[in-house]
Amino acid sequence: MRIAVLANGEWDIEWGRQEIAPGNIEVLICADGGGNAAISSGRLPDILVGDMDSIKEENLFICAQGKTKIKKYPAQKDETDLELAMEYAEEYLREYGKPKDEISLYGAGGKRLDHLMGNISMMLAFAERGRMVRMIEPSQEAWVLAPGEEMVKGTQGQVISIIPLSAEAVVDSYGLYYPLKNSTMYQHSPRGISNVLIEDEAKIKVAKGRILVVKSKVL
Repeated sequence: MRIAVLANGEWDIEWGRQEIAPGNIEVLICADGGGNAAISSGRLPDILVGDMDSIKEENLFICAQGKTKIKKYPAQKDETDLELAMEYAEEYLREYGKPKDEISLYGAGGKRLDHLMGNISMMLAFAERGRMVRMIEPSQEAWVLAPGEEMVKGTQGQVISIIPLSAEAVVDSYGLYYPLKNSTMYQHSPRGISNVLIEDEAKIKVAKGRILVVKSKVL
């Protein structure tokens, strides 16, 4: 199942038309103002979550008149609207999806560094529970990789960065210009920034720790 959460961040309307089209995303959950982005790209949210202080009144009306399920929360709460939307997505997958189904996260980058860091922390928390969250933007995507391995598909020349999220991470990589062989990477070192795909796919294996993988879509 392809399920996506759309946050109230920067959004490319034209790019988004294809990304969140019903043929690409089966279930679209919007965090409050993320509903504005979805509607601007021609997609009605399946579920709208939040305190409804960011979504435009006319778009909230469209959702209410359509088939959107609206989950409204009080303005004063401990969780952000995005946290609530992500938790809803996790519960939805637990009931209707499969253990390996990922959550695609849109609109979660942008110019707010505090929001970005918070969103990465949230992705880490989901990874700790065994749920992959893939943050997707027009020019790049990022995800947290826990102990295990993954094949990363792409194009020769694409930039791949590996950033430790734990104090130490032991990593192997194949198909990258600067190979890692049972290498210990440290959270305080930028050693893994700007590696490059030398094949159309690479393998990244994590023996210990947690890492953030960032793949640029621009050559």
